[in-house]
Amino acid sequence: MTEPPDVEHSAVAHAGPTLVQIAGRVLNRPLLLHPDKADLILHVLQGRIGIEPLAAPDPQSNRFVGSHRRDNGSVSSLRVANGVAILPIVGSLVNRGAWIGANSGLVSYEGIAAQLREAQADPEVHAILLDIDSPGGEATGMFATANLVRAVNEVKPVVAFVNDVAASAAYGIASAASEIIVSPTSMVGSIGVVLTHLDRSGELEDRGVKPTLIHAGAHKVDGNPFGPLPDAVRADLQAEVLKIYDQFAGLVAEGRAGRISAAAIRATEARTYLGADAIAQGLADRMASLDEVIAALSQPPSGANPQRKGGPMTRPIQNEAPASDVSAISPADLQAAVDAARSDAHAAGVTAGKAEATSRIKSILTAPDAEGREAQALVLALETEMTAVDAAKVMTASPKATAPTTIADRAAQETELGAETPADQRNRAERSVAGWSKAITHANARFG
Repeated sequence: MTEPPDVEHSAVAHAGPTLVQIAGRVLNRPLLLHPDKADLILHVLQGRIGIEPLAAPDPQSNRFVGSHRRDNGSVSSLRVANGVAILPIVGSLVNRGAWIGANSGLVSYEGIAAQLREAQADPEVHAILLDIDSPGGEATGMFATANLVRAVNEVKPVVAFVNDVAASAAYGIASAASEIIVSPTSMVGSIGVVLTHLDRSGELEDRGVKPTLIHAGAHKVDGNPFGPLPDAVRADLQAEVLKIYDQFAGLVAEGRAGRISAAAIRATEARTYLGADAIAQGLADRMASLDEVIAALSQPPSGANPQRKGGPMTRPIQNEAPASDVSAISPADLQAAVDAARSDAHAAGVTAGKAEATSRIKSILTAPDAEGREAQALVLALETEMTAVDAAKVMTASPKATAPTTIADRAAQETELGAETPADQRNRAERSVAGWSKAITHANARFG
């Protein structure tokens, strides 16, 4: 039987990108890249753009671990060992392209996403290992890739193993995994953004070249390499870098929630940390070798979902009852236990619901804003599901009642049944005067 084709190798063009393409991806673009790697790229590009091809491809990563062949005879682009898909992230990161692995010295977010989706859909894969050795790369595409890692991690556990660098964008991807595992010499961090501008005006002047830029739009040629960077353009680029930095720090804080705060992430000031120091900073979880990580992932806890977010994956409990003991439980006993658990849960829920409702009603009726608005408070408490806070807002915006609110108060201001009111007395006096006047007039006419 012939060996399966080298899928990872055959999917990559041998020629690789040209220096011109690399320059287009590096210069005047925000990068999530370790500064040492940026210096190296600039050194290579200086004076050589478009002349020399890329160096020979690097060997494939993890070529001795796992297999591309599946149990059903098919061949996948992923290596799988004992149900663990090994996804190498080796080399500088770019947004687009079919680069997967270290053949071209680049790895694309597009390729990582394709392998993540393949691993998620593969029925023979129950866990995914990100084998990372990358200084970072382009900012564009990293956030979507990290979000995909987080989404896949909800279905199958995704663990990041730093073997041996996860800097900047590479760390952003790792931070979305359920756990980050390092070796004593692993380098992680560099949570920052860099944008490089080259002023080549002096070089061109020495060669007698004077470029002229003819353009429409005031900002069309901002950041061009044919002159110094104007202050206004520099300010715009700095604002762009800071915006991406805020997003980067937020992404890591979300992925590493409970292990490192957003303030602590910013306090690193884009430093890198080795092994134990990275763990102490909350940027990694524990140390282990690649073999140990694969061995642990090869034995997922049965009947339970592995921990996905908020902390490292836990190992199976060593003192669990053997499977033979569990199988000894009869179906009737199992159903009775389930019914009892449901009944207890329902009773606990009802009790908790009553306590919560009583507390809400009491809070509304005894609130300071309920004074003078007792009737309204009673309606809000008993006939709505409004919270005490919202009810207080409604009562504050409503006028207080002007009428007396108690029977005693109302009785004090009411006249007795049949008693004359002041108005009645006034009318009676007016009628009496009018009657006497009429009688005198009639008498004078009769006897006068």
